[in-house]
Amino acid sequence: MSAAVNSRSGDSPSQAERAYLTLRDLILTLELPPGAPVQEEPLITELGIGRTPFREAVKRLEAESLVAIYPRRGSFVTEVNITDHALIADVRHRLEGHAARRAAEHATDAERAELDELRALVEDLGGEQAAIMDVDSRVHRTIYRCTHNRYLEGTLNQYYNLALRIWHLFFDRLPKVSDHVGEHAELLKALIAADADRADRIAVAHVDHFERAIRQLI
Repeated sequence: MSAAVNSRSGDSPSQAERAYLTLRDLILTLELPPGAPVQEEPLITELGIGRTPFREAVKRLEAESLVAIYPRRGSFVTEVNITDHALIADVRHRLEGHAARRAAEHATDAERAELDELRALVEDLGGEQAAIMDVDSRVHRTIYRCTHNRYLEGTLNQYYNLALRIWHLFFDRLPKVSDHVGEHAELLKALIAADADRADRIAVAHVDHFERAIRQLI
């Protein structure tokens, strides 16, 4: 198995955080597919994760609706209920624009430089699924961090995770995915310029475009 562990630039995550990020990404990329058992012994051996951090990670993933724990049966990756997509999109529609607004207002000079590096990546985006999904994830999670509101960041990360798993399920059937991620270029420009109103509008439109694209497939 392989998973792209996303942590903040310069951070050295704790073992518990590393366990969480690794398991989270295995679930989001469908390497651990919906309904699959989250088997402790094979995973801690394969991933080099301690037993206690592994269990902490599983509990955290349960709280985020990515893992279900059943007494005497074990832990399983939650099924994807596609009817939940509209509910997830409704939350993101309300909060993504707010996050973009706050990031435009509160990002530091160093963070704006980081956003500009992401803009360059978006504008040079290829067509490979792994690269597309990695860039999209980095953009969203960086914007959330730039809000400097850990409650908003935590909430949006949770709902983005749920949307991202749906995206992985439908990736091969979605048209012009690279164009969808390419929408981030204008959003990042607005954030760098501290144009909060424009950033808000672009972020909301981006979520709406994704929601409509998925709705056409289900």
